[in-house]
Amino acid sequence: MQTFQVLIIGSGFGGQCAAINLLKAGIDDFCLLERRDFFGGTWCQNTYPGAAVDVPSPLYSLSFAPYRWTQMFAGQAELHRYTQHVVERFGLRDKVELNANVERVEWDADARQWAVYTARGIFRAQFLINATGPLSQPVIPHFEGVERFKGKTFHTNSWDHTYDYRHKRVAIVGSGASAAQVIPTIAPDVEHLHVFQRSAHWVLPRADRTFGPIQRWLLGLKPAYKLLRWKIYWQFETRVIAFKYSKPAIRMVQQHALRFLKRQVPDPELRRKLTPDYAIGCKRVIVSSTLYPALARPNVTLHSREQGIASIDETGINTTDGQHLDVDLIVWSTGYDATDGVISYPVSGKNGKQLRDFWATYPRAYLGTSLPDFPNLFIVTGPNTGIGHTSALFIIESQMNYIIDCIRTLKKQGLRSIEVRPEAERTYTEMIHREMQRTVWKSGGCHSWYQSKSGHVIAMFPGFSFSYYQLTRALKPADHILS
Repeated sequence: MQTFQVLIIGSGFGGQCAAINLLKAGIDDFCLLERRDFFGGTWCQNTYPGAAVDVPSPLYSLSFAPYRWTQMFAGQAELHRYTQHVVERFGLRDKVELNANVERVEWDADARQWAVYTARGIFRAQFLINATGPLSQPVIPHFEGVERFKGKTFHTNSWDHTYDYRHKRVAIVGSGASAAQVIPTIAPDVEHLHVFQRSAHWVLPRADRTFGPIQRWLLGLKPAYKLLRWKIYWQFETRVIAFKYSKPAIRMVQQHALRFLKRQVPDPELRRKLTPDYAIGCKRVIVSSTLYPALARPNVTLHSREQGIASIDETGINTTDGQHLDVDLIVWSTGYDATDGVISYPVSGKNGKQLRDFWATYPRAYLGTSLPDFPNLFIVTGPNTGIGHTSALFIIESQMNYIIDCIRTLKKQGLRSIEVRPEAERTYTEMIHREMQRTVWKSGGCHSWYQSKSGHVIAMFPGFSFSYYQLTRALKPADHILS
């Protein structure tokens, strides 16, 4: 058994940001628990062809760790290098325990510690920070007969690079953000690509660019980097006006997207299949200048909902309109359990209270970070902390202000535990879902992964990111029980 002051579950950007902020606060008695056999999270795990960020790289980076990016929208390989850059710069490699999959966590009221049961043994700590991220539990739908399929299958989250998809017949199930990157990358090399789309997505052009030597040199200067970050930040922040406050703005952006679709897809039948029937922004908007041309290729077939998968057999896919498609590979690009599955392991709090019971109706948390009856537990990118218009790392850094302030306050006062008051969490959650009613995510006419099974929008924060920053700037003692 090993004991620390702080345990961090997950070693992606959330875990790294937590670790670095602890070091800045003078706390080095911590450990990161990583379930995989490598350090780094999303951009080390997701290596599918075409993987890239859809937020400009200078903004999709930690504010205290600038980087000389080679292009505006970094690809997976560069994001992996950036992750390693952060790890090495702040000396985090010796702070991680690999292959430490968390099986359950329990609050020990007598010791006022969390006991974390893992595949590598038991770890204990006064504070527990869950940084597993909302996009870490892949979802694979079940289809009748899939176990009989003799070809190859895998999820985009676990791309098998030992399998050569070139000159093969491939089916990709799903048409969201990951699929939109895979499709243009592999389409030129496969014999035929079948794309199964449950619903159409809005697509906007990707204003990518490569940074030249002088621009990269400027990115190495802190003032220039900061200036570019803030320029991009405020440009993106205005999108909330469309998502929440202005239906005319939504219609204007939607018309722009329709013109882009018409320009890139001349075939009217394909264009019909690709035209969404809900307001833009209701689901995650895809940013790509290569997806539509790929779908229009002669060796690519788009199957809409009425031509979906009925069953799977030894050689391929049977569709709902009576076709049988011989395929060699099925790629599941079917997303993640990003709402109801925010925390995948059992959590037992005060008096044996179970997190699954507290979240039985829908996941909720004060500032999307802390919970009543779960002392000293903090959730990075918890319920309603997602941000559809800017960088998730801005939200993560905002959460750290609150988390570190909680820990620092306890240390300063010589106390052992902190938890949010039930009425404070309830007031906050009611405000969140009241504000959510005004957003396109709730009223845009779609069902998306932003919503939990309850129908509540759980993934997104219903406002400006700087509003969330203001909420998390400092601990509000009146909202908490300190003991």
